[in-house]
Amino acid sequence: MQQLNKTYDSGFQALKDVNLEIRRGEIFALLGPNGAGKTTLISVICGIVNPTAGTVLADGHDIVRDFRAARSTIGLVPQELSTDAFETVWATVTFSRGLFGKPKNPAYVEKVLRDLSLWDKRKEKIIALSGGMKRRVMIAKALAHEPRILFLDEPTAGVDVELRRDMWEMVRGLRENGVTIILTTHYIEEAEEMADRVGVINRGEIVLVENKHTLMEKLGRKELRLQLSEPLSAVPESLAPMSLTLSADGHELVYSFDARHEHGDIAGLLRRLGELGIEFRDLRTRESSLEEIFVDLVHNGTPGGTDTPQPAAGDSQ
Repeated sequence: MQQLNKTYDSGFQALKDVNLEIRRGEIFALLGPNGAGKTTLISVICGIVNPTAGTVLADGHDIVRDFRAARSTIGLVPQELSTDAFETVWATVTFSRGLFGKPKNPAYVEKVLRDLSLWDKRKEKIIALSGGMKRRVMIAKALAHEPRILFLDEPTAGVDVELRRDMWEMVRGLRENGVTIILTTHYIEEAEEMADRVGVINRGEIVLVENKHTLMEKLGRKELRLQLSEPLSAVPESLAPMSLTLSADGHELVYSFDARHEHGDIAGLLRRLGELGIEFRDLRTRESSLEEIFVDLVHNGTPGGTDTPQPAAGDSQ
């Protein structure tokens, strides 16, 4: 997508000059606080909301000029559960496939239902299902027409941990079959567990797009925590140039360093402690989580690199 903008009649600009390319066959996590523009961005790509300006290609098809072809490549699992309560699981998934002009394929529908642990529920009416099962049905409906791009808008909101893990496994399986997954989530651990790349959107603007591991290396902080054998009243003056803090009780010395420098100057620190006669009984390291990095980006505007891949022919955009 290039220079994508969306301004509503009220004058509110939900998207501002969004430029983003998503690679074929990757899991891309789109993170952002409430109101950041995540759902608007997905709605524009899926043809639910009209863009004010800019262009979007889905698997090479312009979403405005060639909307039928573009829409046929996309599956969407929205935040809100909305389906025909009095239809059976089998009927509603089969109907969704027919909406896209796909020929009947009971074997494929059966596979989707089995993959989502819905096969035993296929004859039940949706109104009788639990919330977690209804969400699985929404995913089955989105997959019914064999899309090459799948949007998951907060797919595990309100579901239990076991179901969330099942969905993660299913998403990984889809990627192995070449499906491109775009995931919005409030669960940072979900992005940390699953995503290949992470994009952060805030106030309608893309703040950063980066490989997940590279992002954590670039923006993360590492800590070395030393449990001292004897408490200190203050950090020794000779150690002042190092990023050291002392716990309130004086029993723990914390050394913070940039994750880009894998070990900081740990060896130098330990050597100086030995020279000063400061002994420790335990040490452990800790690295910033993706959640901490995300909070920094949104609230503090921490700068970071942007990973801009060269497009492959027919990549989803």
